[in-house]
Amino acid sequence: MTDPASPHPSDQPAPSLHVDSDWKAQAEAERARLADKEAALNARSGAGGPDQLPPAEFRSLVGMLASQAVMGLGTMADQQGRVVVDLEGSRFAIDLLQVLADKTKGNLTAEEQGELDEVVRELNMRFAAITRAVADHMSRGMPGGAAPAGVTLAPAPAAAPKPAPAPGASKLIIP
Repeated sequence: MTDPASPHPSDQPAPSLHVDSDWKAQAEAERARLADKEAALNARSGAGGPDQLPPAEFRSLVGMLASQAVMGLGTMADQQGRVVVDLEGSRFAIDLLQVLADKTKGNLTAEEQGELDEVVRELNMRFAAITRAVADHMSRGMPGGAAPAGVTLAPAPAAAPKPAPAPGASKLIIP
């Protein structure tokens, strides 16, 4: 039996659902924080659309100069598929990296200094190897210093900071 003193279930207030009104604001703030974090990560890593440039930072500068040096060492072909070797241009880019290393000594993080030193060392080794290969290629040419058959030499600029190792030419184009 029911106790007449106890209220009837229909007389009690219906259970209410307590909703914390701040949860939406907190969720929105968290979403914004994560979006900002992702955008910062994408900016640091250079990610983005294909039309976006990488961030303007020390690593980008080193990479740009290293790319110029490597391209001058014959890693790129022209429109006709010929290998282009620009020893003077490559030497200039490597020298710029060395100037950068000298002028920033003591002002870089250990990681930046290590990366820069490694890039300069690697480029100097590649430059020496390509210079020997070009000199060997030139020595197999015709008597009198003429270019070997099938090789096109571009004239050397009038004033060069350092003479190119290949005699009489700054660019060697090999079909």
